[in-house]
Amino acid sequence: MARIDPPRTPNIPPHIFPLRTRQFRIPRSLSALRHRNYRLFIFGQLIATAGTWMQIIAQGWLVYEISGSELALGVVSSASAIPVLLISPWGGVIVDRVSKRHLLLITQSSSMLLAFTLSALVFTDVVRVWHIVLLAVAMGVVSSFDGPARQAFVVEMVGHEDLPNAIALNSMTFNSGRIIGPAIGGVLLVTLGAAWCFFLNGLSIMAVLISLLNMNLPVSKRKRESRSARQQLASGLAYVQHEPELRALLLMALVFSTFGTSYATILPAFVDKVLAQSASAYGTINAITGIGAVTAAFFIAQFGERIPRGRVLAGAILIFPVILVAFAYTKPYALSLTLAYGLGVTFMLVFTLLNTLLQTNLRDELRGRVLSLYTLTFFGFAPFGNLLVGSLSEAIGISPTLVISASISLLLAALILITTPGVRRLI
Repeated sequence: MARIDPPRTPNIPPHIFPLRTRQFRIPRSLSALRHRNYRLFIFGQLIATAGTWMQIIAQGWLVYEISGSELALGVVSSASAIPVLLISPWGGVIVDRVSKRHLLLITQSSSMLLAFTLSALVFTDVVRVWHIVLLAVAMGVVSSFDGPARQAFVVEMVGHEDLPNAIALNSMTFNSGRIIGPAIGGVLLVTLGAAWCFFLNGLSIMAVLISLLNMNLPVSKRKRESRSARQQLASGLAYVQHEPELRALLLMALVFSTFGTSYATILPAFVDKVLAQSASAYGTINAITGIGAVTAAFFIAQFGERIPRGRVLAGAILIFPVILVAFAYTKPYALSLTLAYGLGVTFMLVFTLLNTLLQTNLRDELRGRVLSLYTLTFFGFAPFGNLLVGSLSEAIGISPTLVISASISLLLAALILITTPGVRRLI
């Protein structure tokens, strides 16, 4: 039988195709999008995040409308964070043991059911503040597993090379939803009511479920873990204890979330009493804050590899409370929007760079446990700040409370940076 040679590749000079190749080159700021799984993930997250922010806006206004109390706003915010404080370290152990995709399918389905439940309570006009508190507690339990799983899952989709860019794009997506969600939520809140905001949030979570189910992930061989969950948790804590920069980053997350970002808890009351504006203005301020955050996230995605991340983080965490003090005593609506933009920029620089520096400076086998500690510090201790801000606002007023909270944030962040100077040298 005659041998049939395979067709030869034509000897085409390499300069024939350079323009065509360049046409499909992905920009540096979007390098993580070259991974199909991550493209699916980010698409689902964009839709679901818009729904989440729609619910946040509607829930805050609904609680204030029912109760007329700043303290009630603090209680609801605290209710969702307290389970994170108690459960998230153990959630990190689970994340390191199981398939992150399967875990996310469970947590996202649970979030969807909780949104539909709140929607039904409002549609039937039986909702009370204690209903919202109980659902917030349930959402906190879900977040204790969802938060570290979602963050640890990113490296499985994009690898280590594109991890910083993926974190920046996650932040950009989160805050794009923060623009879209409040904008839509503010309109729906005024025209249709809070129930539709909760219902649409439940529908939006389906986008995440669809994206997770359509991913093609390699089968990972997991080590059979002989140690108990308690021993695994202890090893994660010991690792962070012996890494001063990681420990400092977690402390900065704790300070920033407890005393810096707690202003958002009483923002509905601030809009009503200080700015004398309506629900639509509340949505607009959140949207403008989101625009500032997206601006910062895009900056990090574009230039993140070329900036001294530690120094930028240090600057942002010190500037944020200064802007917050100015915001606290601003009554002209236009000026408050400008300051809200500044709060969004500095918040996102802190939020994204803390996450990036943690994820790029830890060991893979401990990723879930360390990121669960990040969830704990950034979200679990927030209830104390929320309760403090809510109760102080009723006692001494909204603006003085914001100044006190911002001042504590500034002083403690400065102390951490002084005692751990290595943070500023992280890249």
